[in-house]
Amino acid sequence: MSTKGSSNPRNIRLVLEYDGTDFVGWQVQAKGRSVQGELEQKLEELLQEKVNVIGAGRTDAGVHARGQVANFRTATPRAIGEIHQALSALLPDDIVLRSTEEVSLDFHARFDTRERRYRYYITTEKLALHRQYSWYVSYPLDLGLLSQAAKLIEGQHDFEAFSKVDSGKNDFHCTVSCATWRMEGLFRLFEISADHFLRGMVRALVGTMVDVARGSLTIEEFREILFEKDRRSVGMAAPAKGLFLEEVLY
Repeated sequence: MSTKGSSNPRNIRLVLEYDGTDFVGWQVQAKGRSVQGELEQKLEELLQEKVNVIGAGRTDAGVHARGQVANFRTATPRAIGEIHQALSALLPDDIVLRSTEEVSLDFHARFDTRERRYRYYITTEKLALHRQYSWYVSYPLDLGLLSQAAKLIEGQHDFEAFSKVDSGKNDFHCTVSCATWRMEGLFRLFEISADHFLRGMVRALVGTMVDVARGSLTIEEFREILFEKDRRSVGMAAPAKGLFLEEVLY
């Protein structure tokens, strides 16, 4: 669709892939590189106007994305294909623009989300090539126990025990439509989909399930943490580098 000569407000939706290794997270911070900050800087350079980029998920420092969705408003008359090509050329190598499209003005990348899907990768074999994108665990992990723990997560629960203390949330309920573990090559892969996620939730769940799989926590103890919201018994949060935002559904 060509909008040359138009000064009407427009809403542009982006789908992005990024390597979170060198970012402080999605959101702009007082110090350090952020994905949002890089996008806004490059868009302002390209469009010659102030731009506010809204992301579907505020991924933490070190977390990666294959399917982050974002949107921004603009008055530019540039065609969508031109914006996509020019922005792709300006972005650093650790951010890739997968798609660009014009959407209705009422679309909001964060508030219109119906479901988000994350994956977490664990390996029990030391790897050189994947060390920035998976958690190396040096002890055996029982896949059956991981799967049992994941089954307990499905449905609507209060996940307060698995949320960071400073999350600023008053309601900790999330509805998890799917939580599974499986083998994929050298990796134990955890996949979880939910209507929304609390800050640090996936990494806290993975760390605690690993405690179950290595035998330092029982399934019953995991159940008690979930249903009794006993934050003190939650395991160490899994490292950010194994976590990927895979997809956002609307």
